[in-house]
Amino acid sequence: MEEYINLFENVIEKTTPKVDYVDIRSGISDSTSILMKDGTVEEINSGMSLGARIRVLNNGAWGFAYTTDLSKINDITETAIELSKSLEGNVKLSESNVIKDNVEVDVKIPFKDISVDEKKEIMKEASDAATIEKVNSTTAGYSDIETRELFMNSEGSEIQVKTSRVRLALNASATNGEIIQFGHGSLGGVKGFEVISEKDIEEFGRNIGEKAVRLLDAKPAPSGRFPVIADNELTGVLIHEALGHAVEGDLILQNDSILKGKLGEQIASDIVNIFDDATIKDGFGYYPYDVEGVKTKPNQLVKDGKLISLLNSRETATEFGMQSSGNARSIIADKPIVRMSNTYLQPGDNSFEELLEDIPNGIYLKGSRGGQVDTGKGIFQFNAAEGYLIENGELKTPLRDVSLSGNILETLKNIDAIGNDFKLSVGFCGKGGQTAPVGDGGPHTRILNALVGGMG
Repeated sequence: MEEYINLFENVIEKTTPKVDYVDIRSGISDSTSILMKDGTVEEINSGMSLGARIRVLNNGAWGFAYTTDLSKINDITETAIELSKSLEGNVKLSESNVIKDNVEVDVKIPFKDISVDEKKEIMKEASDAATIEKVNSTTAGYSDIETRELFMNSEGSEIQVKTSRVRLALNASATNGEIIQFGHGSLGGVKGFEVISEKDIEEFGRNIGEKAVRLLDAKPAPSGRFPVIADNELTGVLIHEALGHAVEGDLILQNDSILKGKLGEQIASDIVNIFDDATIKDGFGYYPYDVEGVKTKPNQLVKDGKLISLLNSRETATEFGMQSSGNARSIIADKPIVRMSNTYLQPGDNSFEELLEDIPNGIYLKGSRGGQVDTGKGIFQFNAAEGYLIENGELKTPLRDVSLSGNILETLKNIDAIGNDFKLSVGFCGKGGQTAPVGDGGPHTRILNALVGGMG
């Protein structure tokens, strides 16, 4: 993106006297995505994209314009200025450091060094490994993207970032003629193709097929209140959905969060420590700077059960008298909104066996099949991929069709023991019509008096 620095400098120089603030974000990306159904490729998309957006702040109102043709940068600048003049607003930006930096993610194997045929072969290997007896269908999805971005603003920041991100996901469905059950798994990271090539793909696929088949013989889950243990993945989903969205500054300002006005208050049991950290290089939500040029850092949201911080952009931070946490995110064509990065519960000091041993009658919940949360009302419902009855401290009957629901604050206060293991999942989060890569996770977590739903 070096070749565009002078062009953007000139645009910013000409625009600055007319507005209160201006920033430009531009990027070139090279991507490939492949969809495979039952071992046969259904779709391949690959190509390059180039785009630039300019944002101006004028008397408290934003003007925003985007183009895929950089020869039109002056035209979109005028459009953004006109838009800002036609609107009324009270936007103020929190202070931010002036940064000049050039960051590249470590990549051992560039995506371009691996042919599309080789990528298809790995997907086929995973699909074939999952196609064990009773598995009737598989769907594999692969995507990789290499992006070079440039951010410049009227305050003097100039940041170049080059990142690579890859993901392989596999779903398997199994049937015994009466019911259908599913297995799911994904691999990925903010690195090169080595994230995939270093993994045992045959084992990855087989585990997903085995999970689908195992669930055919599982019993429908009981309903009621139980002590539960959530595995790493479900712990991550709980923290992301139930807590993470509720601490996003824009949702709080929209009166759509149960945590509005609760900064400094005890919202969870005193063993709970929750972080959002975009600097974790092994996390799928890694980024060194957000889309407003704010340097990311580990951001502790909950300390010893107390809500001590929020997720903010420069715009929302001002409303709380805070600094931006570096959580403004979007693709170049979309307006920045407050998003999570890698959100997790900090591990404790209990082994899995120690979490189990105190439970005479409970449920172990593994994996996630999605769910929903109402951050305004503070309630959630998640579906676990699978479960097990816990009887006298031991895992017993396998369970299927099991859900966990409840009140966010009540559930966080009922966390009474935390495991010493840790894992981050690879995922995407949707909000406001936008999608962002994220990591979420934590250790195994024990929750007392949790509301479990089933069909039994």
